[in-house]
Amino acid sequence: MSSAEPVPNGQSKEIVKVVALIVALVLVLGFYFLLLGRIAFSLIGSGDVAAIIIGIGVLILPFLGVWIVAATVRAGLAHQHLARRIHEEGLELDTSQLPHRPSGRVEREAADALFAKIKAEWEADPDNWRVSYRLARAYDYAGDRTRARETMRRAVALERHERGNA
Repeated sequence: MSSAEPVPNGQSKEIVKVVALIVALVLVLGFYFLLLGRIAFSLIGSGDVAAIIIGIGVLILPFLGVWIVAATVRAGLAHQHLARRIHEEGLELDTSQLPHRPSGRVEREAADALFAKIKAEWEADPDNWRVSYRLARAYDYAGDRTRARETMRRAVALERHERGNA
């Protein structure tokens, strides 16, 4: 949201809860990674060949975990940045008038129709990050999470390129 537009109180509390949960999970994972590292060094220090090999394998896990957590948080922040810009520009997909399931998800037929409309927009301007973002959201509503993530990565890259050239 823009700085001139206040965040509704309920939404602000929800954001704080989500951020607190993410921070707590990252701290727990950090503690877990430290424990794994300690176990790995104990195994490596034992002098036994099998234990050293296992220790090296266990030592790789915390590094892999830190990389995964960092990549996930970085992607989440980039997606939030695009969502904020799309909101500020009034280009969000409006699904409020579409039929929803009891779970809150958009009904399949409506999501497919929305997807077809947004895909036509994207085909007309595939190098526009805004349209790619909207297509990623349409993929998500249609239930194709793999393509949604792929397209969102493209939208992030296009937006970064636009900012770099601005």
